[in-house]
Amino acid sequence: MQVINPATEEVVASVEATSLDETDAAIGRAAKAFTSWRALAPGDRARLLRRFAGLVDQHVDELAGLEVRNSGHTIGNARWEAGNVRDVLDYYAGAPERLTGRQIPVPGGLDVTFHEPLGVVGVIVPWNFPMPIAGWGFAPALAAGNAVVLKPAELTPLTAIRLGELALEAGIPEGVFTVLPGKGSVVGQRFVTHPAVRKVCFTGSTEVGKQIMAGCADQVKRVTLELGGKSANLVFADADLEAAAAAAPGGVFDNAGQDCCARSRILVQSSVYERFLELLEPAVREFRVADPADESAQMGPLISARQRDGVAAYVDGAEVAFRGSCPDGRGFWYPPTVLAARSTADRAWREEIFGPVVSVLAFSDEAEAVAMANDTEYGLSGSIWTRDVSRAIRVARGVEAGNLSVNSHSSVRYWTPFGGMKQSGLGRELGPDALASFTDVKNVFISTTP
Repeated sequence: MQVINPATEEVVASVEATSLDETDAAIGRAAKAFTSWRALAPGDRARLLRRFAGLVDQHVDELAGLEVRNSGHTIGNARWEAGNVRDVLDYYAGAPERLTGRQIPVPGGLDVTFHEPLGVVGVIVPWNFPMPIAGWGFAPALAAGNAVVLKPAELTPLTAIRLGELALEAGIPEGVFTVLPGKGSVVGQRFVTHPAVRKVCFTGSTEVGKQIMAGCADQVKRVTLELGGKSANLVFADADLEAAAAAAPGGVFDNAGQDCCARSRILVQSSVYERFLELLEPAVREFRVADPADESAQMGPLISARQRDGVAAYVDGAEVAFRGSCPDGRGFWYPPTVLAARSTADRAWREEIFGPVVSVLAFSDEAEAVAMANDTEYGLSGSIWTRDVSRAIRVARGVEAGNLSVNSHSSVRYWTPFGGMKQSGLGRELGPDALASFTDVKNVFISTTP
């Protein structure tokens, strides 16, 4: 598989695709390694994970540089992403010694519960955030005592491969954490069908997620799914409009809009609609799209020509309110673009574009704002801008999304749960909630009756 730098269209590496036989062999090794990994003393498992985190920390700049070349992420974002892998490993390194069960009062004996690891966990990673999303899957899975086989996206395998090398260097035993670059139709599909893989974590499109969920049902295989989004950014008339407008470009154009949390629908109360657009336009035009290796870059290219062409198709025929600029020449560039939506029926308003395009539409009151925000099959993220704390709470409770921010666009902290409602996903990653999803609860009753 050729790995392309999306900023230059140059080949930066070639990676051998894992075959079906090699995938089966790797899963077999993982199943064998699982028995000793689960039996390792919790403190020893924790120490290995901390050592892994320490090595990632030592290689943050190297990993970030790989991501810039492989994914077109800005250098600032890539450093954060590598640091997030370190932090997630550190966080879950505290879990093995704290994965406790319960003692439940019962008559005639002692009743206790245990969290038992599942076995082999397959993690399928997308191309938009290759490093952090990999860590969100493998770190809690390893901490809970599972073995992990990880398939990076075909377009962006380089950082995952390097993380696999660092895991071995940290002392994670052979077979416990294996990176298998290759095609989704080969490696990813085998995670779904192989009986030794007891759970699949998938991040990607809702369409593919449904197929994985259906395939896993045949073996009653557990799944965590983080899928698409069409998140709303609600701006009320009493909001700090200057702050809301200044923050809006970062909320949707970060990572060139290739983010399922992107606030790609901006809903503005009608009484301040025109004023908000006046404030938004300079913020969009000043959003710096440049060589992702440039420290000042706020946005890089799209991942591929195919992705760029797909984004452009949503803009063709739509009413463009204004747009920013981007470099000319080689590279998969597309300018930040703001559309004046005609109605909630617009294709660009309803479908996930996965690019630097945002639609703006007015609403009349709080009830209409919530109804418009919820008028989608997705429910991943969103933002609410208001100075009224009571309204913020009402709207946050009313909007059907798994992750909401008030007066900000923050979505992900490694110590808080992350995941979607409706067709945006199933289960939760990160925070204290994720760990239990990599275990089965076993109940044991011990009779004390003489």
